[in-house]
Amino acid sequence: MRLTKDETQQTAAVIGLGYVGLCLAATLADCGLHVIGIDVTPERIDELNNGQLSLYEEGLRELVGEALAGGRLCVTTDYAAVSAADVVILAVGTPVTEDGTLADAQLRSACLALSDHLRPGQQVVLKSTVPPGTTRELVLPLLERGGLTGGKDFMLSFSPERLAEGTALRELRTFPIVVGGIDERSTRETGEFWRRSLGVEVMPQDSLEAAEMVKLADNWWIDLNIALANELAKFCALFEVDVLDVIAAANVIPKGNGNVNILLPSVGVGGSCLTKDPWMVWQSARRRGLDILTAPAGRAVNSGMPTYTAQLILDDLAARGKDLTAATVAVLGLAFKNNTGDLRATPAHPVVEALVKEGVGVRVYDPLVDPAQVETLVQLKPAANLHDAVRGADCLAVLALHREFEDLDFAELPLADSCLVLDGRAYFPKEKIAMIRRLGYGYRGIGR
Repeated sequence: MRLTKDETQQTAAVIGLGYVGLCLAATLADCGLHVIGIDVTPERIDELNNGQLSLYEEGLRELVGEALAGGRLCVTTDYAAVSAADVVILAVGTPVTEDGTLADAQLRSACLALSDHLRPGQQVVLKSTVPPGTTRELVLPLLERGGLTGGKDFMLSFSPERLAEGTALRELRTFPIVVGGIDERSTRETGEFWRRSLGVEVMPQDSLEAAEMVKLADNWWIDLNIALANELAKFCALFEVDVLDVIAAANVIPKGNGNVNILLPSVGVGGSCLTKDPWMVWQSARRRGLDILTAPAGRAVNSGMPTYTAQLILDDLAARGKDLTAATVAVLGLAFKNNTGDLRATPAHPVVEALVKEGVGVRVYDPLVDPAQVETLVQLKPAANLHDAVRGADCLAVLALHREFEDLDFAELPLADSCLVLDGRAYFPKEKIAMIRRLGYGYRGIGR
C-alpha cells in the first residue's frame, strides 16, 4: 500500500483554505505537487479563482496566483475531488468555546464529508490544532464511517501546524515537522511525504497524542513567556525602568540548552492560536483530573493588557487636563501582529472599545486590513490614509508596527501639540524616543 508515485506526479488535497491551509496548498504546489484545495465557502473559492485574497501574508497572493495559473493548484467546494489525491491534509478551523472545550463542528463536518470519498491507500494528515486524543477518538471513527479501516485501508497521522504569521511561507520550507501516526507505517509514510515535498527535517513521535501535544506545548510556553514579560513591564514601570534594558541583560545568562529567553511585552496577545491553545491544555487536563494552573494564569495576564494599555492613554490625557470627550486618539495598526492583516482576537479591539467607552474620539488606520473588516470589528470607519488618521491627535497609539509605519517622520506628522506617542508594539529605540521628546511630544511604552 506504500505510495511510490514520482514526486512530480503526486497529488495532495488540502481541506480548509483559511490561513494555514492556503499557505500550505500554495507552498506544496510551488514545490512541484499537484494540489486540490477544498473549502466549503463558495465565496472563498470564487475569490481565489478571481485572484483575490481576503487574508494578507507577504508573497502569498503571488504564490497562489502562479499556482492557479500554472495548473498546479485547483480549488473547489466538491469533496469528491479528494479521491484523486494520494495525501489528504485537514486544515480546518478548531476554535474553543468559552470554557476551553474544542468547538469541533468544522472538524466533524470535514471528516464526515471526507469519509464518503476516501479510497484505499490514501494518507490522511490532520494539521488543525486539537487536544490530545482527538485524532484517535474523534477523527478516526468519523473517517471510518465510510467503510474503510484506519491503519489497514488508509493511513492516519497528526502533524501540527507551527507557523507564525508574517513568516509562514519561509517557515513551511525550513521548520522541522512533527509527525505522529496511528501506527508505525503512518508515521513513516507521512514523514517521507514531508521530506519529499518540502525538503524539511521530520521529528517522528511515538503516538498521535505526543504529536498533538507538541503544538500545545509550544503555544502554552509562548503565552506564559509573554505573560512574564508583560508583568515584568508593569513591575519596571513602578521604578521608571526600561523593561527592554532589563530583558536584554537578563537574556544573556546561559540556561538549559540556550539562554534565558524572556520575550517582549506588548499591548496584548492575539491571533487564533495563543488565545485558545492554553485553554485546550487546561480543559483537556481537567477532564482527566489534573488542575493546570499556569495556562489560565498566563491567559489572565495577557487578556488584561489591552485594558492596561488603554488606561495608560486615559491617565495621560487626564494628567494633561484634556477633556476626554474632546480628545482624539489615532490608532495605527489594528492587526494582532506587526506586518499582518489578521484581526482575529486582536488586542487593539478592546483598546479601542475602552477608549470609546470613556467618550474619547478614536480614529483607526491599518493599511493591511480590509476597511470593511475594520468597520465591522470596531464600528468605526477607518481613515483613508496616515495623515487623515493622525491630524490633530492628542495621542498616537502604535499598536502594530507595519513596515509602512517604521519610518514615521514625527516632525512632519500633523499631531496636536504635546501629543502622547503610545508605543504598544513598536519598541522604538532610545534615540527615536529622545527625538520624539525633543519635538515636544510625550512618549510611553509598555514598561518604558
